[in-house]
Amino acid sequence: MSRDLTRRHALGLLGLVTASGLVACSSSPDTEAASEENSGDFDFTGATPLGQVIPQAERLTAPSFSGELLDESPFDSTALAGDVAVLNFWGSWCAPCRLEMPDFQAVHSNVKDEGVQFLGIDVKDQRQLAQGFVDSIGVDYPSMFDPQGRVAMAFRGFPANVVPTTILIDRSGRVAAVYVAAVTDDELRAALDQLLTEGAPR
Repeated sequence: MSRDLTRRHALGLLGLVTASGLVACSSSPDTEAASEENSGDFDFTGATPLGQVIPQAERLTAPSFSGELLDESPFDSTALAGDVAVLNFWGSWCAPCRLEMPDFQAVHSNVKDEGVQFLGIDVKDQRQLAQGFVDSIGVDYPSMFDPQGRVAMAFRGFPANVVPTTILIDRSGRVAAVYVAAVTDDELRAALDQLLTEGAPR
């Protein structure tokens, strides 16, 4: 078995185990410190099957949020407007996240000119460790530094204590998928291809 296939197999197993609740990286955000800037319409009721997206008629508006990136520059979710967005909650201390992120970087490199933005959201971490990790694997999309889990708390009902998790937002600013598991590059690309074929917002 090739190194690539072995890695994919391992990542797939981690995703399945994480989704089943047997093994997961968990964090414990301070819910009192977390604040919802705009609850939107979204209310988490369950995970989306890997590689699939929520039917358009069933999607709800994502909340707005803001904070700072790992490099301490400000970020506001309005910067995502009009594009398909991939929000990936991760931590440098999370083994499945460390396996998943190189795949996310590979997909990002392929779709960044097609109207897709990636945003990592680093939770329960130390800024220096997080920055060192993304630098070590050459991630060139931004990550918010969110040690208290404020962004996750804005997505009502979202399981903020489990990473990696990924939220896809369509061009109309609606939640199109919520993956509470590690996601492979093939699964992510399949979902993004579907969202990109839906066209621009009305």
